[in-house]
Amino acid sequence: MRIGLGLPHYGELATVDTLVEVSKAAEAMGYDSLWTGDRLFVPVEPSDPYPGGDGVIPPQFGTFLDPLTALTFAAAHTERVRLGTSTLNATWYPPVVLARTLTTLDILSRGRLDAGFGIGWMRDEYTAVNVPWTGKGARLEETLDLLEKIWTSEVVEHDGPLFTVVPTPIEPKPVQRPHPPILLPGFSPAAIRRVGRRADGWLGVGAPLPALQYLWGNVRREAEEAGRNPADIRCIVRINPHLTDEKAEAEQVPDRGTLAQQVDYARSLVEVGADEVFIDLGQTTTTSTQLLDLAGAFIEGVRAG
Repeated sequence: MRIGLGLPHYGELATVDTLVEVSKAAEAMGYDSLWTGDRLFVPVEPSDPYPGGDGVIPPQFGTFLDPLTALTFAAAHTERVRLGTSTLNATWYPPVVLARTLTTLDILSRGRLDAGFGIGWMRDEYTAVNVPWTGKGARLEETLDLLEKIWTSEVVEHDGPLFTVVPTPIEPKPVQRPHPPILLPGFSPAAIRRVGRRADGWLGVGAPLPALQYLWGNVRREAEEAGRNPADIRCIVRINPHLTDEKAEAEQVPDRGTLAQQVDYARSLVEVGADEVFIDLGQTTTTSTQLLDLAGAFIEGVRAG
């Protein structure tokens, strides 16, 4: 199982020096991947609750670097680690512009991009970028259609409900062929069908093992029904723990718990069939030293298992 680490691109650790330090150190520790997410702002009175914990948006999200710029910066200071988004809210961006940025990152990193796309969860952000909240699933589908055309077609042509591209050769193409791996999250039946039908990987979130096994089984069944080989789809699980000094109750893990409990949970994901786990320590650390100490202990513990 591969092991990844969330980049410190939000909160008080989102600084140039910390990004460089953590990127280099994570690669030296043996981490397989670095990850970023996508957030525009935290309203004083949010339109929607945070989809986790008590529904309160983590205060660290009030400072958030651009996820693709942060990954490009990390690419310049590393040589081996994969660079992933979990997730980039693809519906906020014009697909042609998004394709150019992602292609650039894949080229500059020499083919290390894992492109994870989501649709977000807060209406206030959609209002701010002048994108309708309704129909976001269909918008994501057409965005993916157009991205794939741009990445794989010698001459790109698209005439859809939302976007139009006249016959145009669009260069350059990504290093990875036919395109960077496309990763999709989701728990609803429609989202699971989308993963099974067209994704290279499913982006899961830390949850009790039976729930993850159920969802991952649904992804695999949807892939089979779409005529695909389920073995071609990766299972990647993100954990966002609030680390505690005292052991948490079993049902609270991985949302809360000691580092040892997080290590045990990560090891147990093999039972689900996970190909990769990554831990985001941004909500539980305040210094780069603390983050790297925990990151080192986490990967050492998981690898020891």
